[in-house]
Amino acid sequence: MRSVIPPEVVGILNSQGITVIDFSPAAGGCINNGGRLTTSNRDLFLKWNLATTFPGMFEAEARGLKLLSGTNTFTIPEVISHNAIGEYQYLLLSYVNSQPKNPYFWLKFGRKLAELHLHSNTYFGLAYNNYIGSLEQVNHPVLNGIEFFIEKRLKVQLNLALNNNLVDTGIVKNFEKLFLKLPSLLTDERPALIHGDLWSGNLMVDENGNPCLIDPAVCYANREADLAMTTLFGGFDVSYVNEYNTVYPLPPGYKERLEIYKLYPLLVHVNLFGRSYLNQVVSILNYFV
Repeated sequence: MRSVIPPEVVGILNSQGITVIDFSPAAGGCINNGGRLTTSNRDLFLKWNLATTFPGMFEAEARGLKLLSGTNTFTIPEVISHNAIGEYQYLLLSYVNSQPKNPYFWLKFGRKLAELHLHSNTYFGLAYNNYIGSLEQVNHPVLNGIEFFIEKRLKVQLNLALNNNLVDTGIVKNFEKLFLKLPSLLTDERPALIHGDLWSGNLMVDENGNPCLIDPAVCYANREADLAMTTLFGGFDVSYVNEYNTVYPLPPGYKERLEIYKLYPLLVHVNLFGRSYLNQVVSILNYFV
């Protein structure tokens, strides 16, 4: 994580009347540089990366944050500005001073996630592509949700893994068998607006104790894809599902379907971090195929 903001970015911030007083780099961050920006007006959050390496990443993220904000459900950081200058692109957001979770946090989370998922669309996908991690996420609109999941989610990541020699033909054949079964295994619900990368690192607590979402990979998809992500890497109290069901009840058998929806983020992790995630992929395939 860089501790010095590129002068090109400082220059464009100054041109917007933002005087940088101090910068505190955030921990982690394998894709972007970022941190808390103390300015003459208020604290902001700044992140930047190479524009040629991840073209359009912050433009897509800004659009996703605004789409989520427009639902009036979760707290969403305000998009102040984003731009590309020289070799860099940046995104400037309002700063969220994260707080400890209160006893009602997971009840609020479950209710707000259900309210978010009630926002629908005429198709699955999105009008533009975005990113999940550092990988481009293909969102070409599709009318059928199961077809969208197969063609724009699983096949895209599977082909990438195959091209990079991360999976063998045996795994590919098992996926092909699964594709034939999915119409009988998954529900064909209406599209739901989902966060798309809902792991615990993208969930914060705002100053009022409310859940706040960051770093979205939004699209309109089956809502169970969001729930599947919350079960994958820990950090979520499963009690939130009870409150979710009071607002937007899940169809019977959802727990088994979540295993299938885990395949997409697991393939993303295979492509980003290597074969260590393959055992989970193979285990799910072996159960359903």
